[in-house]
Amino acid sequence: MTASSTRRTTAAHSRLAAVGAIAVAGALLLTGCGDQTKDKNNDSGSASTSTAPLADKLPKEIRDKGEIKVGSDIAYAPVEFKDSSGKVVGLDPDLAAAMGKQLGVKLTFENGTFDALLTGLRSGRYDIAMSAMTDNKNRQEGVDPDTGKKVGEGVDFVDYLTAGVSIYTRKDDTKGITSWSDLCGKKLAVERGTVSEDLAKQEAKKCPSGKKLTIEPFDDDQQSQTRLRSGGVDAASSDFPVAAYAVKTSGGGKDFQVVGDQVEAAPYGIAVAKNDTQLRDALQAAMNAIIKNGEYQKILEKWGAEDGAVKESAVNGGK
Repeated sequence: MTASSTRRTTAAHSRLAAVGAIAVAGALLLTGCGDQTKDKNNDSGSASTSTAPLADKLPKEIRDKGEIKVGSDIAYAPVEFKDSSGKVVGLDPDLAAAMGKQLGVKLTFENGTFDALLTGLRSGRYDIAMSAMTDNKNRQEGVDPDTGKKVGEGVDFVDYLTAGVSIYTRKDDTKGITSWSDLCGKKLAVERGTVSEDLAKQEAKKCPSGKKLTIEPFDDDQQSQTRLRSGGVDAASSDFPVAAYAVKTSGGGKDFQVVGDQVEAAPYGIAVAKNDTQLRDALQAAMNAIIKNGEYQKILEKWGAEDGAVKESAVNGGK
């Protein structure tokens, strides 16, 4: 993702205070991602298409097969991850299950590395991508954030949450890091293809000679956490809900601490192919239905993400 400037969100302090309230709703990740496989326990529930209130909004081919294939990096607790039994759980799967009941279909999560999800969507491997993915103009327009050149047709987003980016370090070993500007001369672990990586690249350009910011990108956030835990890097960065969950759960809360405020608050969106407008609009209708009936708020509270709640789902609301 592209992060053109560091904007502090007014909700940052309240969200940092919510670290202690993050629900420990499952064990830490037991598996990495990138296997591009379908899990037997990853189907979200659905109502029958004959009784679901929004079934008629779906494309006929989706109604007929009764399933929406969801590409997701299932290694990003608490947004999506596998619990101790191997079941896919988290904020996104719960929201998908609630939407599935409105639409009368199952939303089946399939595992993939984050930076390959949009490629999988464009190739038809997935019907949608739902993976704590920030909605921004580059992704909407298919622009490479590093080169500024168009590399694809882009996607549409159905927005459903607002979240920023955080830095975290080993507990009581912050190396003097309190903000992004303190990272010069340090080593930072990030997940490849994320806003954290893009923000780190932009920050690295500002560093003076002799104080290089070394960025170590990994396929999933768990690998970043392992690298930080071992002392191989000075800090790591991820979306605030994920950083907060890692701080709360890793080592029983003894491994990490969040430093500074979260930045670059922006909407999470469900990615849909540009030419699939009927599916996009059906998903938006389903998201708005669960916002209205209260299921949405209950799910966000379950996973400690209520500070990121939206009042209505927008299409392509990212800047």
